[in-house]
Amino acid sequence: GENPLEYWDAQLHTGNGGTQEISSFAFQPNWVWIKNRDNADNHYMYDSVRGATKTIHPDDTAVEFTSANALQSFDSDGFTTGSDGGTNRSSQDYVAWAWKAGTSQSFSGESGTSDSTVSSSTEAGFSIVKYTGGSTERVKHGLGAAPEWILVKDLDSASNWAVYHVGLTSDNFLELNGTGAQSSGSNPRFLSSTYSTSVPTSTYFFVRNYSGSTTNNTGNEYIAYCFAPKEGYSKFGSYDDNVVGSDYENTSPFVYTGFRVGWLMIKGTSAGREWVMYDNKRTPDDGVYLRANTNAVEQTDATNHDISFVSNGFKIRGGSGDINTTGESYIYMAFADQPLKFANGGTE
Repeated sequence: GENPLEYWDAQLHTGNGGTQEISSFAFQPNWVWIKNRDNADNHYMYDSVRGATKTIHPDDTAVEFTSANALQSFDSDGFTTGSDGGTNRSSQDYVAWAWKAGTSQSFSGESGTSDSTVSSSTEAGFSIVKYTGGSTERVKHGLGAAPEWILVKDLDSASNWAVYHVGLTSDNFLELNGTGAQSSGSNPRFLSSTYSTSVPTSTYFFVRNYSGSTTNNTGNEYIAYCFAPKEGYSKFGSYDDNVVGSDYENTSPFVYTGFRVGWLMIKGTSAGREWVMYDNKRTPDDGVYLRANTNAVEQTDATNHDISFVSNGFKIRGGSGDINTTGESYIYMAFADQPLKFANGGTE
């Protein structure tokens, strides 16, 4: 019965080139993701476990760095940004997505388990986990439920992001900053050789330890964002496309989520497919989207990238291969604007 927007939200702002408080959120964020819609700047990502000013780019391999003029603080109703062009260039338009975790935990001293620092919300099924790589191949996530979507970034080495998703083939992974196909690679990123599984439990997720690992290289620090589904709030799944010819309206997939979607990301599991991002502030029916894997500006493509958010899910209407190609499979990550019982608008 809680409002989803007490745990996540999207807000738009126009940069002022100085200091600006983005203060329309109903909570103090623990994870903030910002993108300049008008300029080819990197995506900027922050979390409360690493601390304000500590920047990573979802679309890039770069290590963590300090940007004193970007996100400067997490506030009770949002965040404050300085003049950095990635977050607040004068007269340019931005979108900021934010999520709440909030309960701080530390896990240490357990045999076979990496020590970790965690901010988590069991209500929202979201946790932020910082850990150090080593020979142990499992990490506590603090959710009390098995995560179905995990993003991991090495903070110390220039390396690709690793993505676990429940909709991928067993032991496979994707890379957030690229357009590659799902793969197990020569060393599956989440398949533990110690525990012989890549499937997270209600207590742990697993990370492969080897030299150069993007999830568990000995001595390197990592950040992980972990999500477990919550009815009426979040859903992580997949769909197969069987569109007939160009009859997108009648034969394109409808995906049931049980809520009116407010935020959606989709990735095709074959090569060349981008991570396309939609939200309820930027008119998905008009095909307005961003791409998590690139610094490119916001795009509008009402013919090929059109998606309708309805009261119980989302309907694919566009013909882009990034969301809708016959014979392909797609994974998605969705968060609610409103649960179905409160949502207005059409259903499918």
